[in-house]
Amino acid sequence: MFKYTLLYIIFFALSIRSHASIVVLNGLTHTYKTEKAKVYSGKIELQNTGTGPKSVKLYLQDISYSFDGTIHYTAPHTNKKTNADWIKLSTNLVNLKANQSVEIIYQVTVPDSVVREGSYWSTIIIEPVEEINPNTSNSGVQITSIVRYAIQVITDYVNSPIKPELKFEKFGVEKNGRNKILQVALSNKSEIYCRAITSIELYDSEGKQIEGQLESPVMGLLPGNSKTFNIELGNITPGKYKAVVFASDQEENTFAMNIDLEI
Repeated sequence: MFKYTLLYIIFFALSIRSHASIVVLNGLTHTYKTEKAKVYSGKIELQNTGTGPKSVKLYLQDISYSFDGTIHYTAPHTNKKTNADWIKLSTNLVNLKANQSVEIIYQVTVPDSVVREGSYWSTIIIEPVEEINPNTSNSGVQITSIVRYAIQVITDYVNSPIKPELKFEKFGVEKNGRNKILQVALSNKSEIYCRAITSIELYDSEGKQIEGQLESPVMGLLPGNSKTFNIELGNITPGKYKAVVFASDQEENTFAMNIDLEI
């Protein structure tokens, strides 16, 4: 008798090479500046790049993540600042022919009762429906991989400006052959979502700056969550350095910390 194992792979604001036939064309993070009692429309653009028909189901989940790499997808209302109840999908199931593209509309209705300012969020999960066809002539375990997409829907309800409060949680250097990467664990202690970047300036024992300012890629950071930002250090000579590490958001609010770094 066959046993079937479904291997789920979730795409979460990352660019990952895959043979998945269902792809999201218009991004994995949708952000809105909102007001009370207003309705906002959004869309999800899907394409079936495969050679056969495909069915896709859609549903809502809350999300949280940590700098240690863990990501938790949970039922709506797990997160106190969920906006899952605000989101209405035009459909929960769509069927696509080979090479067909489709737009799925959703609406975000901000309740008149909202009081607490800041960001509210949840995710729309895009999950292909896989049909398992058992081959009874053999025995063993068949593994079917299913690539799911998690589209973050982030709504900012703000009457007065809120500045992110970014906190450095941890530093570490990872060595990969000759290449070295500074890992900066950063958390968002504020009530507002931001797009953050980290950078570093290195100085030798004589106070001379080594290289220029090195930067990580920009990543989104939800309130109360944390991520690890990677800064490529290149072929910097091993040794002990003085360093200034910076964290900035899209509004150029900047936080800095002096550290001793051994590479």
